[in-house]
Amino acid sequence: MLTYVLKWYKMDCSGMKWGKCLSLYSLIILPHMFIGEYNHSLDDKGRMAIPVKFRRELQKGAVVTRGLDNCLFLYTKTEWEKLAEKLAALPISQSNSRAFSRLMLAGAMDVELDKQGRVILPEYLRQFSGIKKNLVIAGLYNRLEIWDQDLWNKYKNQTEAESGAIAEKMGELGV
Repeated sequence: MLTYVLKWYKMDCSGMKWGKCLSLYSLIILPHMFIGEYNHSLDDKGRMAIPVKFRRELQKGAVVTRGLDNCLFLYTKTEWEKLAEKLAALPISQSNSRAFSRLMLAGAMDVELDKQGRVILPEYLRQFSGIKKNLVIAGLYNRLEIWDQDLWNKYKNQTEAESGAIAEKMGELGV
């Protein structure tokens, strides 16, 4: 099926300017991923602007939940459904499985982008993450992490200082 779509697309593009064709071609071929680090702030109503490059992907809705290391995780609906299915399949007889499922699922909230590309971060999630005003949005492939700016800077500085040891551990995992 993908081969058929690509052949059709190449034929359809043949009369277009290459720049337009290339950008449309990349939309079909390349999976979207979240990457980068962005500084933002909350407004008085607890709204956070989503970086422009991520808005299209989140337009169909998203889910924000408690993350790890005192940050928040923001997923597209599709990615959230994949994660929720995996969490639902964990054995309820194991306390760690129940605890992690509760952390992720009970803390989750559906969010929608408004016309200005903002989402509301619920108060209980802002309290969990320590987010008051200034925040950092970090793209991590299939999710965004939302951090209080001071906590992010502390975490990032510590991680950068330990990068050699981290790289060795990742090597042991085959990365």
